[in-house]
Amino acid sequence: MDVGPVVSAVRLYAENLRPGAVFDLGSAKVSKEEILDFGRRFDPLPLHTDEAAAAASRFGGLIASGFHTLAVLQRLLVDAVFSRAAVIAGREITSLRMLAPVRPGDVLHGSMEIVEVRPRDDGTAVVRSRGALTNDSGTLVLELQGETLWEHRPPGGRGGTV
Repeated sequence: MDVGPVVSAVRLYAENLRPGAVFDLGSAKVSKEEILDFGRRFDPLPLHTDEAAAAASRFGGLIASGFHTLAVLQRLLVDAVFSRAAVIAGREITSLRMLAPVRPGDVLHGSMEIVEVRPRDDGTAVVRSRGALTNDSGTLVLELQGETLWEHRPPGGRGGTV
């Protein structure tokens, strides 16, 4: 998977986030080999593992597993945001929609929007966000909403608002 550029190394804390802020996560190209490998390992349906069977399906060809597509979004999130963020853990995925097939050669573009930041008394905050992947034609292929647990900036810490 070809992954686009990684953004700034500024450390992000819960108080840096504002509802409505959108992160551009970059892009990733999905190859036929990746679709076949992921399918064989984790989702061995003929749509993801057998080109002839996939061609005869209603999709007319090989498509990526929805979980493979979700993994692409996760990789983009980690590279662009979570690797420089004070994220403690994921809490839940409240909605996951797989809206269109991902085919070999598709370039997927990711974004994450901050929906809500709920500070807690224990020095953490629950961050609700919406993630999305679109293909090169602008078709929304995957959308999710979820919550992650973030740390607040330690006393004397620095970081900019997003």
